[in-house]
Amino acid sequence: MKRFLLTLLAAALGVAAWLYWPQLTTLIGGGTGEQQQEVRRGGRRGGGFGDQPTPVIAVAAKQEDVPVTLEGVGTFQALNTVTVRPQVEGILISVNFREGQDVAAGDTLARIDPATYQAQYDQAVAQKAQFEAQLANARRDFDRYERLAKNDYGSQQQAETARATVAQLEAQVRYYAATIDQAKATLDRTVVRAPIAGRTGVRGVDQGNYVTAGETTGIVTITQLKPISASFTLPQQNIAAVTRALARGPVPVVALAGDGSAALDQGTLDVIDNQVDQATGTVRLKATFPNAELALWPGQFTTVRLTVDTLKDAVTTPGAAVQQGPDGPFVFVVQEDQTVAQRPVTIARQTAEIAVIGDGLKAGETVVTTGFTRLRDGAKVAVAAPDGAPIGAAPDERPRRRADQRGDGAGAPQ
Repeated sequence: MKRFLLTLLAAALGVAAWLYWPQLTTLIGGGTGEQQQEVRRGGRRGGGFGDQPTPVIAVAAKQEDVPVTLEGVGTFQALNTVTVRPQVEGILISVNFREGQDVAAGDTLARIDPATYQAQYDQAVAQKAQFEAQLANARRDFDRYERLAKNDYGSQQQAETARATVAQLEAQVRYYAATIDQAKATLDRTVVRAPIAGRTGVRGVDQGNYVTAGETTGIVTITQLKPISASFTLPQQNIAAVTRALARGPVPVVALAGDGSAALDQGTLDVIDNQVDQATGTVRLKATFPNAELALWPGQFTTVRLTVDTLKDAVTTPGAAVQQGPDGPFVFVVQEDQTVAQRPVTIARQTAEIAVIGDGLKAGETVVTTGFTRLRDGAKVAVAAPDGAPIGAAPDERPRRRADQRGDGAGAPQ
């Protein structure tokens, strides 16, 4: 008898647990506050937790202009890089720059001992002056002999000889004028100047060393950083889109950080290469960036994003709103009766952040972005915006509602 009573009690407890288990789990912590209150009131008719609306987050589809972009990986390259080498030999008597200094074209970088070259220049100047004096005297002699020959007081041969002497001295004067120019050019090369504007690198030679023309190491390397170019590649399938964009006008490009999270600089596309690399099936492009803040550096890897077109008045949703099913992509659209309808759509373009809807959705319709686990066509939903507030709540009501939930006394008076 006692065993029979225990068996009957166990059976009764099992039936009770089977009937009221959803309510018990909800009260313990398995549901929201509204669900727990519903259970305490006895639950809905039918007693199922499954009748509760599914909480989801939804946003309204937008109509906006969407840029069509392409991305390629490449490296930055300096527009000009110059290795400054001495053009004359001698002792380096001074170095007039700091490593890593920004210099302008024409700035003095170093000086080589000019004593020998100054002496050669002075010698050429003196020799020219000597022959100029001789030329002046020869011209006076020629004038006298020519007048005498005309009046038959002198021979014509003397006049011709004087004429030849004048021509010879004129040639000597021109020769030493050229010698002076050459000596002056050589003397000027003892002052080493920056050929371009840019930033100096590590110094290749120190003051006091003997330098010669054509040294391979050079005194310093100057690299132009502003502006700077980027060389990158795109698949050959994108050639048509890029060429159409270039035909319309300047193509804007953006240099992104290594992880693609931030834009480093904005520039324009310069050129697309005239042939495709058959080994990789890619084409090389080149863009120029102003690099005003020196955020870009030669040799640095980057991702370049260029805008080749703009989709006007396109219907867009967050990329997370689009789901894939056996029949293709679809979205859950929230109806006026707070139920969802599964609607197939066509996707024009899609990224992780945004999806451009080609057909199947209109701007202003609300689509679900989070909470797909328990959704089905016609299911009831409790819709909230991405910030957690119910859809349709006024902005000034949202902080007050959160304050009421905190219980800090900011709610309506009791």
